[in-house]
Amino acid sequence: MAASQNPAIDPAWDDPAGVPIDAFVFGGRRSDTVPLVTEARNWEEGVYMAATMGSQTTAAASGAQGIVRRDPFAMLPFCGYDMKQYFGHWLALGRRLADSGAYIPAFYCVNWFQKGEEGRFLWPGFGENMRVLEWMFRRMEGKAGGQDSLFGIVPDYADLNWNGLDFHPEDFSQITSIDTEAWRQELNSHAQWFRQLGNPLPQALLDVHGRLEAALA
Repeated sequence: MAASQNPAIDPAWDDPAGVPIDAFVFGGRRSDTVPLVTEARNWEEGVYMAATMGSQTTAAASGAQGIVRRDPFAMLPFCGYDMKQYFGHWLALGRRLADSGAYIPAFYCVNWFQKGEEGRFLWPGFGENMRVLEWMFRRMEGKAGGQDSLFGIVPDYADLNWNGLDFHPEDFSQITSIDTEAWRQELNSHAQWFRQLGNPLPQALLDVHGRLEAALA
């Protein structure tokens, strides 16, 4: 079916002049560690989030299950050149936007797939994801709060619209909190991923990694 058949599509969706981009949203499938949603504090941190994004393997993938495989920008199977150059392109784009005084889109990282001790998904997902997207919209409009964490800005329970959904604050705290030991392992995994990519890796990403390690310490 043609995309134009979608009744909710923006009339300018195929405008050759382009359309304004307010935010980028990247997501991976993680049963723990990565919060429900985080907002990058700046462009470099957003590129870092996307560059280190990963998903745990499932029964649909060959090989061992539950292993975190890095899939930067959800583009690894489709990127026809060195991923380090791809990261560099994004970082250079951010600098050009800043130098020109243009609006700088926000970066968000989402993870709908955290599980509790019983193995059940804590977040209901599907249409309820709009509650998180609404928070993003309101953040960009300066109308929603958030708290600083190790890995970007996360919402407080009161920052989301819970009308029509009985979701316990304890579960929300679990899927938005940062586990110190888990994140030590996560940052070690990021460093291993960067070593696997080889040199020269953009210095800006190494700088973000260093700041995260210092904040964790």
